[in-house]
Amino acid sequence: MSMDFNFLMNDVVSQARKEITAAGYNELKTPEEVEEAFSKEGTTLVMINSVCGCAGGIARPAAAHSVHYDKRPDNLVTVFAGQDKAATERAREYFEGYPPSSPSFALLKDGKFLTMVERHEIEGHDPMSVINKLQTYFDQYCEEI
Repeated sequence: MSMDFNFLMNDVVSQARKEITAAGYNELKTPEEVEEAFSKEGTTLVMINSVCGCAGGIARPAAAHSVHYDKRPDNLVTVFAGQDKAATERAREYFEGYPPSSPSFALLKDGKFLTMVERHEIEGHDPMSVINKLQTYFDQYCEEI
C-alpha cells in the first residue's frame, strides 16, 4: 500500500486552515494582505499557523478559545508558515527581535508590534496555559468588548 505524501499533506494543511478560519481568523495569503491587515487601527492578534502536529494541535485550539473573553483583539488574522511563504515572511518583518517561530502568536496595536507568544511557549504546554498567556496580554493591551 502506498500513500501519496502530497495528498496527505494537502489534507493536513486544509484541515489546519479550516480549523483556524472557523475560529474567526482571516487568512492573509499575500504580503499586500498582511500590510492591509496590520495597518488597521486597534489591536490585531496574528496566529502564525503551522502543520506541526504537537505545537499546532495546541496553538489552534488556544487561538479559538482565547478570544472568548471580556477583552479581546479587534482583529484576528492568520498567516500559514511553510504554505503562504511571502505573507508569512512579510508578517515576520514586524516581529522585531524575535526569530521565526511557528506556530506562534503576535499582538499588534495600530500597526505596531507589542509582544509575542513563541513556539517554545506553546509546544509541550497544554492549550489552557497558552490561552491564559494570551488572555494576560489581552488584559494588558485590549479593550473590553
